Amino acid sequence: MTSELKEKQRYRDRLKKLNPAKAIKRSRKHFSEKEYGEKIRTNGSRIGSKIVYYSLLLYYAFKSEDTPKKAKLTIAGALGYLILPVDLIPDFIPVVGFTDDSAVIVYAVYQVISHIDENVKEQARNRVSSLFGESVLDDLEDPSKNSAEDPQQ
Repeated sequence: MTSELKEKQRYRDRLKKLNPAKAIKRSRKHFSEKEYGEKIRTNGSRIGSKIVYYSLLLYYAFKSEDTPKKAKLTIAGALGYLILPVDLIPDFIPVVGFTDDSAVIVYAVYQVISHIDENVKEQARNRVSSLFGESVLDDLEDPSKNSAEDPQQ
């Protein structure tokens, strides 16, 4: 096995051990709206439109006065994990760098899905459109239509 394959396997093994709930709890204190915005602007294309959209759903739900504090703590933890420079799989690793961040973001979306209303979705879609262009909007999934699924599958 080449060293590159060994390293990819090591990252896969790390990802299997990721506990999104614990990652969220540990990362709450790292959330900053300014740093989140900067991360999306500078790494959005590497993160991918779907995960950027899901993170924006979280962000706009966080900003909503209708979202309860407990849900906001979950959101702050997930977005804090996304902006952390050091996490389970370093973001600079090609292809797999944002895999752990993606898992945490998707997990958090399904934890707070009941607080993601049409207004939040519209704000997130508008921002994704401004970042990636309108053509990506057709490819975005509405997580509330998949909310019966287990987010850890």
